[in-house]
Amino acid sequence: MFMDNTEEIAQNKLLLLYIIKKSPYKFSKTQLNEFILEKNYINFFFLQQYLSELVESNLISIIDNDGESHYEITEKGNTTLKYFNTKIPEDIKLELEEEFNFHRSLQKKESQVISEFFQRENGQYTVNLRLVENEDVLFSLYLNVASEDQAQLICNAWKDRTDSIYMDIINMLIK
Repeated sequence: MFMDNTEEIAQNKLLLLYIIKKSPYKFSKTQLNEFILEKNYINFFFLQQYLSELVESNLISIIDNDGESHYEITEKGNTTLKYFNTKIPEDIKLELEEEFNFHRSLQKKESQVISEFFQRENGQYTVNLRLVENEDVLFSLYLNVASEDQAQLICNAWKDRTDSIYMDIINMLIK
Protein backbone atom coordinates (compact mmCIF):
# COMPACT_ATOMS: atom_id res chain seq x y z
CA MET A 1 0.00 0.00 0.00
CA PHE A 2 2.86 2.40 0.78
CA MET A 3 4.23 1.82 -2.74
CA ASP A 4 0.87 2.68 -4.35
CA ASN A 5 0.63 5.89 -2.29
CA THR A 6 4.17 6.93 -3.26
CA GLU A 7 3.43 6.26 -6.92
CA GLU A 8 0.21 8.25 -6.73
CA ILE A 9 2.01 11.22 -5.14
CA ALA A 10 4.72 11.14 -7.81
CA GLN A 11 2.12 10.81 -10.56
CA ASN A 12 0.14 13.79 -9.22
CA LYS A 13 3.25 15.96 -9.03
CA LEU A 14 4.21 14.96 -12.57
CA LEU A 15 0.68 15.82 -13.69
CA LEU A 16 1.07 19.29 -12.19
CA LEU A 17 4.40 19.75 -14.00
CA TYR A 18 2.76 18.58 -17.23
CA ILE A 19 -0.18 20.98 -16.89
CA ILE A 20 2.04 23.96 -16.07
CA LYS A 21 4.32 23.17 -19.01
CA LYS A 22 1.69 22.39 -21.65
CA SER A 23 -0.91 25.00 -20.81
CA PRO A 24 -1.28 27.80 -23.39
CA TYR A 25 -1.71 30.31 -20.59
CA LYS A 26 0.12 31.01 -17.37
CA PHE A 27 -1.75 29.87 -14.28
CA SER A 28 -1.98 31.93 -11.12
CA LYS A 29 -2.38 29.88 -7.94
CA THR A 30 -6.14 30.49 -7.94
CA GLN A 31 -6.52 29.60 -11.62
CA LEU A 32 -4.50 26.41 -11.24
CA ASN A 33 -6.52 25.42 -8.19
CA GLU A 34 -9.78 25.95 -10.09
CA PHE A 35 -8.53 24.06 -13.13
CA ILE A 36 -7.31 21.03 -11.14
CA LEU A 37 -10.35 20.90 -8.86
CA GLU A 38 -12.77 21.28 -11.75
CA LYS A 39 -11.13 18.30 -13.44
CA ASN A 40 -11.17 16.42 -10.12
CA TYR A 41 -7.54 15.31 -10.59
CA ILE A 42 -6.32 16.09 -7.06
CA ASN A 43 -8.13 17.21 -3.92
CA PHE A 44 -7.53 20.72 -2.62
CA PHE A 45 -5.35 19.88 0.37
CA PHE A 46 -3.02 17.56 -1.53
CA LEU A 47 -2.84 20.09 -4.35
CA GLN A 48 -1.59 22.78 -1.96
CA GLN A 49 0.97 20.38 -0.50
CA TYR A 50 2.22 19.26 -3.93
CA LEU A 51 2.54 22.80 -5.25
CA SER A 52 4.47 23.84 -2.17
CA GLU A 53 6.79 20.84 -2.49
CA LEU A 54 7.34 21.45 -6.22
CA VAL A 55 8.34 25.06 -5.49
CA GLU A 56 10.60 23.99 -2.61
CA SER A 57 12.34 21.39 -4.76
CA ASN A 58 12.82 23.96 -7.55
CA LEU A 59 10.73 22.03 -10.10
CA ILE A 60 8.40 25.00 -10.54
CA SER A 61 8.79 28.63 -9.63
CA ILE A 62 6.43 31.47 -8.91
CA ILE A 63 7.04 34.38 -11.28
CA ASP A 64 5.84 37.86 -10.38
CA ASN A 65 4.90 39.89 -13.45
CA ASP A 66 3.45 43.38 -12.91
CA GLY A 67 1.96 42.43 -9.56
CA GLU A 68 0.47 39.17 -10.83
CA SER A 69 2.07 35.86 -9.92
CA HIS A 70 1.98 32.72 -12.02
CA TYR A 71 3.60 29.29 -12.01
CA GLU A 72 6.36 28.39 -14.42
CA ILE A 73 8.19 25.10 -14.84
CA THR A 74 11.93 25.30 -14.23
CA GLU A 75 14.71 23.59 -16.18
CA LYS A 76 14.94 20.99 -13.41
CA GLY A 77 11.16 20.47 -13.73
CA ASN A 78 11.44 20.06 -17.51
CA THR A 79 14.18 17.47 -17.08
CA THR A 80 12.15 15.58 -14.48
CA LEU A 81 9.07 15.63 -16.68
CA LYS A 82 11.09 14.43 -19.67
CA TYR A 83 12.37 11.38 -17.79
CA PHE A 84 9.10 10.44 -16.09
CA ASN A 85 6.53 11.58 -18.66
CA THR A 86 5.36 7.99 -19.17
CA LYS A 87 4.10 7.84 -15.56
CA ILE A 88 1.23 10.19 -16.47
CA PRO A 89 -1.79 8.25 -17.79
CA GLU A 90 -2.21 8.69 -21.56
CA ASP A 91 -5.94 9.33 -21.30
CA ILE A 92 -5.32 12.32 -19.03
CA LYS A 93 -2.61 13.65 -21.36
CA LEU A 94 -4.98 13.34 -24.34
CA GLU A 95 -7.78 15.07 -22.44
CA LEU A 96 -5.45 17.93 -21.52
CA GLU A 97 -4.04 18.23 -25.05
CA GLU A 98 -7.56 18.51 -26.48
CA GLU A 99 -8.51 21.20 -23.98
CA PHE A 100 -5.26 23.15 -24.45
CA ASN A 101 -5.56 22.95 -28.25
CA PHE A 102 -9.09 24.31 -27.98
CA HIS A 103 -7.84 27.24 -25.88
CA ARG A 104 -4.97 27.86 -28.31
CA SER A 105 -7.43 28.06 -31.20
CA LEU A 106 -9.52 30.57 -29.25
CA GLN A 107 -6.43 32.66 -28.58
CA LYS A 108 -5.46 32.43 -32.23
CA LYS A 109 -8.94 33.48 -33.32
CA GLU A 110 -8.82 36.48 -31.01
CA SER A 111 -5.52 37.58 -32.50
CA GLN A 112 -6.91 37.46 -36.04
CA VAL A 113 -8.99 40.63 -35.72
CA ILE A 114 -6.66 43.54 -35.08
CA SER A 115 -7.54 47.18 -34.60
CA GLU A 116 -5.17 49.88 -33.45
CA PHE A 117 -4.75 53.62 -33.71
CA PHE A 118 -2.10 56.21 -33.06
CA GLN A 119 -1.92 59.99 -32.96
CA ARG A 120 -0.12 61.74 -35.79
CA GLU A 121 1.98 64.89 -35.51
CA ASN A 122 -0.88 67.06 -36.81
CA GLY A 123 -3.17 65.96 -33.95
CA GLN A 124 -5.27 63.65 -36.11
CA TYR A 125 -5.39 59.89 -35.62
CA THR A 126 -4.59 57.01 -37.95
CA VAL A 127 -6.61 53.82 -37.47
CA ASN A 128 -5.44 50.45 -38.82
CA LEU A 129 -7.94 47.62 -39.16
CA ARG A 130 -6.64 44.19 -40.08
CA LEU A 131 -7.96 40.70 -40.58
CA VAL A 132 -5.27 38.03 -40.29
CA GLU A 133 -5.60 34.30 -40.94
CA ASN A 134 -2.71 31.88 -40.41
CA GLU A 135 -0.32 34.82 -40.24
CA ASP A 136 -1.47 36.05 -43.69
CA VAL A 137 -3.03 39.50 -43.82
CA LEU A 138 -6.38 39.11 -45.59
CA PHE A 139 -7.45 42.70 -45.17
CA SER A 140 -5.81 45.90 -43.98
CA LEU A 141 -7.29 49.37 -44.00
CA TYR A 142 -5.77 52.63 -42.79
CA LEU A 143 -8.07 55.55 -42.02
CA ASN A 144 -7.29 59.07 -40.90
CA VAL A 145 -9.80 60.49 -38.44
CA ALA A 146 -10.10 63.75 -36.55
CA SER A 147 -10.35 62.56 -32.94
CA GLU A 148 -9.38 59.81 -30.54
CA ASP A 149 -13.09 59.18 -29.89
CA GLN A 150 -13.68 58.47 -33.59
CA ALA A 151 -10.65 56.20 -33.69
CA GLN A 152 -11.90 54.25 -30.67
CA LEU A 153 -15.42 53.94 -32.12
CA ILE A 154 -14.03 52.58 -35.40
CA CYS A 155 -11.79 50.09 -33.57
CA ASN A 156 -14.69 48.88 -31.42
CA ALA A 157 -17.00 48.53 -34.43
CA TRP A 158 -14.32 46.53 -36.26
CA LYS A 159 -13.92 44.15 -33.32
CA ASP A 160 -17.69 43.77 -32.85
CA ARG A 161 -18.73 43.42 -36.50
CA THR A 162 -15.64 42.29 -38.41
CA ASP A 163 -17.45 39.81 -40.67
CA SER A 164 -20.22 42.16 -41.79
CA ILE A 165 -17.89 45.15 -42.30
CA TYR A 166 -15.44 43.03 -44.27
CA MET A 167 -18.20 41.57 -46.46
CA ASP A 168 -19.78 45.00 -47.04
CA ILE A 169 -16.45 46.43 -48.23
CA ILE A 170 -15.80 43.44 -50.49
CA ASN A 171 -19.31 43.67 -51.93
CA MET A 172 -18.94 47.41 -52.57
CA LEU A 173 -15.68 46.82 -54.39
CA ILE A 174 -16.86 43.99 -56.64
CA LYS A 175 -20.24 45.48 -57.63
